Amino acid sequence: MKKVYKAHILFTKEKSKFEAIENGYIAVENGRVTGVSTNLKDLDCDGIDVVDFGNRLLIPAMNDMHVHAPQVHNQGVAMDLELLPWLQNYTFPEEMKYADVQYAERMYRRFIHTQWLFGTMRSVVFGTIHTESTRKLMNLYKEAGMGALVGKVAMNRNCPEGLSEEVEAAVEGNEQLIAEFNDPDALVRPIITPRFVPSCTPELLKACGELAKKYHLPVQSHLSENTSEIAWVAELEKESTCYGDAYNRYGLFGQTPTIMAHCVWTSGEELELMKHNNVMVAHCPTSNFNLSSGLAPVRSFLDEGLRVGLGSDISGGHELNMLRMIVYAIQVSKMHYQHDHSNRFLTLSEAFWIATKSAGSFFGKVGSFEPGYEFDALVIDDAVLYPNEYSLQERLERFIYVGDDRQIIHRFCRGEVVREPVVF
Repeated sequence: MKKVYKAHILFTKEKSKFEAIENGYIAVENGRVTGVSTNLKDLDCDGIDVVDFGNRLLIPAMNDMHVHAPQVHNQGVAMDLELLPWLQNYTFPEEMKYADVQYAERMYRRFIHTQWLFGTMRSVVFGTIHTESTRKLMNLYKEAGMGALVGKVAMNRNCPEGLSEEVEAAVEGNEQLIAEFNDPDALVRPIITPRFVPSCTPELLKACGELAKKYHLPVQSHLSENTSEIAWVAELEKESTCYGDAYNRYGLFGQTPTIMAHCVWTSGEELELMKHNNVMVAHCPTSNFNLSSGLAPVRSFLDEGLRVGLGSDISGGHELNMLRMIVYAIQVSKMHYQHDHSNRFLTLSEAFWIATKSAGSFFGKVGSFEPGYEFDALVIDDAVLYPNEYSLQERLERFIYVGDDRQIIHRFCRGEVVREPVVF
């Protein structure tokens, strides 16, 4: 069934500029965009009622490319610690609670509701080692009508006993979820998720790589986030030439679609390996600030041709608003610019493109309003921000910098209206 919406439409076909269509029309059929125009006659929509959003903005929905759903309770807590003590003292104790499925459901409902508030319609998500709680998280995403790649976390060393799982049990739990959710066209699918090299033995990493290959599943993990972590990986994986190679040797670095969070210190051989294997970077600026990890060189990644998306990384990051991640990504690039003026900082269109079309490419044709793209969209009523004083692009910029969830009045995922999820 074809639907037509009218609004002020903004999106980024290319990272260098916005497409800004004043009083434009967008046609959607079977969840995908069929055309965008200022002239309704161009869209072959005779006899179809137009949903007119008036003086509002219509933009692609947000994508969170790296987020730890079970850490929602710790959001904004222990921000004065670096990565490794933060994991040991706060993160691992919280994740152990997810052995209780009722606790998991209560927290996961809160988490998904907050994502909905801020217009995040697609996510790449870490769960915990617990199969039943991960199943609950996946079913809650399905219930909400929001897209997600959800990972049952694999870990069996350098962690509390309650978060360590034998290799055979990790494989069995993953295969249960794969059997239930691995429909290539589904909005919610599994993703193979070794937590990071220090928490996985070679046997477990090998098993994860074999699962990804056997079932043609994507992979997510962490890479070169913190200098202490990198040194630790070098001790544990002496045969690897770099942190990225430690994944690559086990089939976890682009052999199937792969996204690696952080990459703050990625350079040289590791950068070349990522380019060769088409590994995507999930840039998590607030987490990198809070955990004293550093400033990821996003401009260099773009210039080198790497795929990049943005991640909230709660609870290393302190908020789930991906619109704010656009702001923080620009600010990080400006700090790099102060050190090297040949490395220009990100423009708004580039950061928006990273958050939408570039990130969305990990899910398929997502993140743009070009024909054939899935219609993931937000309708923004920015009247309270004095819109008549600004151009369309300035209105969008102002909303990104000073607006909030109260201005998002409609949310769409794959062409369907996404209603407010239930919280209890």
